[in-house]
Amino acid sequence: MLLAITTTHRPATDLGYLLHKHPERVHSRRQSYGVAHVFFPEVSEERCTAALFVEVDPVGLVRDRKGTSASAGLMDQYVNDRPYAASSLLSAAMADTLGSAMGGRSADRPELVGVPLPLVFSLPTLPCRGGERLLRALFEPLGYEVEARQLPLDERFPSWGASPYFSVQLRTTAPLHLALTHLYVLIPVLDNSKHYWVGEDEVDKLLARGEPWLGTHPQRDLIVRRYLKHRRSLADLAIDRLVVSDGSTAEDAATADGTDAPRGDEQEHRLERSLSLNERRLEAVAAVVESLQASSVIDLGCGEGRLLKQLLPMKGVVRLTGMDVSHRSLQLARERLNLDRQPQMLQDKLSWLHSSLVYRDARFAGYDLATLVEVIEHLDEPRLGMLSRVVFEFARPKAVVVTTPNVDYNARFPGLPAGRLRHPDHRFEWSRPQFQAWARQQADHFGYAVRFEGIGDADAHLGAPTQMAIFTLQP
Repeated sequence: MLLAITTTHRPATDLGYLLHKHPERVHSRRQSYGVAHVFFPEVSEERCTAALFVEVDPVGLVRDRKGTSASAGLMDQYVNDRPYAASSLLSAAMADTLGSAMGGRSADRPELVGVPLPLVFSLPTLPCRGGERLLRALFEPLGYEVEARQLPLDERFPSWGASPYFSVQLRTTAPLHLALTHLYVLIPVLDNSKHYWVGEDEVDKLLARGEPWLGTHPQRDLIVRRYLKHRRSLADLAIDRLVVSDGSTAEDAATADGTDAPRGDEQEHRLERSLSLNERRLEAVAAVVESLQASSVIDLGCGEGRLLKQLLPMKGVVRLTGMDVSHRSLQLARERLNLDRQPQMLQDKLSWLHSSLVYRDARFAGYDLATLVEVIEHLDEPRLGMLSRVVFEFARPKAVVVTTPNVDYNARFPGLPAGRLRHPDHRFEWSRPQFQAWARQQADHFGYAVRFEGIGDADAHLGAPTQMAIFTLQP
């Protein structure tokens, strides 16, 4: 199987720097299914082509493997299209041989990583199980010009008709790392097959490679289902994470009176800036961490890491974890904390999790305290029951801190029209009685005690701008 990457960017030889491959060498790496070679058949200042050629050993793929299909000696395990047609094996080879390029890293030309380059991807034998129409539906929304020629089953026997394989050229102008993620995800989708076991780790791979484009792709659900080999539970998990992490629809929506709402965090921060509310929230939560003498803390929905930055220097906290549904947020959090410049003791203290709050995750367990700072209001209310089970029943920390806006206080914000929420991605905002009723229900059901505090200067009638619940596990 073959993938060719061509650019006419000047100088075109920059392609070698972006791919971390010297154009004058053949780069070979052995895979569990064969050998992957990267070489440059065309090199000049005006035009440069890199080729990924994967030699697949179809017999070696099944020779030593256990399983019904292999042990039964079925013919299709030994006579198939794997050596020739692009498939999930090509994606796996891309991740292994072009992983640094796909991750957007270039030591020698870092300034080029985000630059849109004129690119042509050639795939001489690409399975398109869904035909040219599906091929175009997958790539054209991402800005590609698609040239496709359907291949016959056998040129010697035209009456046999057409095959499901196409010779394809994809043209685009985009950063190389982004285009490589498109191919990595969509090649197995077009083949509608995976040549290896698909488990929950494949969800993480899909979301890592699919951010930021997959959540808004018009064929998102089809892509997810096919990529995850039609395993419904995994597809539902992936789609849920994409929906939770994608605030574009809510943020771009016009308000009911026809005016445009400020985008996302900008609106909320502008409203609360005069109150220094974000800083006071973080200080209040940090004070709870200190008062409870929590030595291990997991920040569920850590966002860009503001609370983590507050807790990291605390001597009593020896284990700290940031979790978020968005890979982008985790990346920004890492950058915010500048961990590579921190003492090794602080680097060792902190770890990261990419996960969802509405699915059980064993990695959430074993902490003294879990924090959900301005998180619950970003979920649809019917999903709060799942969040409660994940946090209070399965993770079951010794204490939980939850903060959320007090909707009554919104009347004090002069720039916020009546009935509008503080953040366009908020699914709800509760009054104090609503929040306290919800919190007491969770405490009673899961065996916690709960107390409440306000954060920020309180209005005599409307209360404080932020409300906080502190849950402690009962013996």
